[in-house]
Amino acid sequence: MALTMSDVDRFEASRPRLEAIAYRLLGSASEAEDAVQETFLRWQAADVGHIEVPEAWLTKVLTNLCLNQLTSARARRETYVGQWLPEPLLAGDPMLGPADTAEQRESVSYAVLVLLERLTPNERAVYVLREAFDYPHREIAEILDITETASQQILHRAKRHVADGRTRTEVDEAAARRIIDEFLAAATSGRTEPLVRLLTQDAIAIGDGGGKIPARAKAFEGALAVATFMRGLFKPSKAKRDLTGGSPEVHVMAANGTPAVVAVLDGRVVGVMCLEITAEGIAAFRNQVNPDKLERASRRWAAADHGEPLFKAF
Repeated sequence: MALTMSDVDRFEASRPRLEAIAYRLLGSASEAEDAVQETFLRWQAADVGHIEVPEAWLTKVLTNLCLNQLTSARARRETYVGQWLPEPLLAGDPMLGPADTAEQRESVSYAVLVLLERLTPNERAVYVLREAFDYPHREIAEILDITETASQQILHRAKRHVADGRTRTEVDEAAARRIIDEFLAAATSGRTEPLVRLLTQDAIAIGDGGGKIPARAKAFEGALAVATFMRGLFKPSKAKRDLTGGSPEVHVMAANGTPAVVAVLDGRVVGVMCLEITAEGIAAFRNQVNPDKLERASRRWAAADHGEPLFKAF
């Protein structure tokens, strides 16, 4: 039965919420868009007139599509070239979803998206639906075809796993911005000591080039190793300019709800470095340079008011 305009409008009204759920579940904007489009095709093929609660039906279909995707994604990531990191979203992207509560903001932070990779698909689904979208356990149980008690138990496990990976207290946005400014000043000074002082002793630096942009397969670990790497990363050189095709402009802009370093070349985002900033210092640098995972960021960049660059890299 063909969809009426009212049926299409009903789906389109749900699209932003569905995309935000799918992004948190998959860590990929492009895969989230594909999952939502497949959900629309299922909606198109369904007898919509007999669906009592369209929002619940759409959420169930989408979530199960994402669960299937997560299962196959684990196998694909075993053969992924180098480190795998989520796709970052710049400020204002509607796929970031609700940000009214601390739980909602945390659920889409880059640090938590990385931690969600450790969860089972069911743990990830329960965590996202409950923490980010405030679904009651009764509805989550119906979506996942489990009992309400099982949903509560899965959430408890998922929250414990996430908490175990976040043993430090993060700072507020204003403090985070000040620390990023200090980091950039130190990184461009050519000296290692100022950088070391800004880092936690067990700091890490990870890059995702997807086999398309050079990125170290193994993370840098420890304050000195990370500081040395960052000093070299921001050191100007002709080889870097030749590799990138120029000198990227450096901006600071929110990505996934927290300040991040954004590198832009000829209007195209070529790198998003998300910093995990804690009360003890910078604990992690996660640098997304895989061009396939920066296409949406580039589109958002073109539509955003981002001001003048701080400086040009390299």
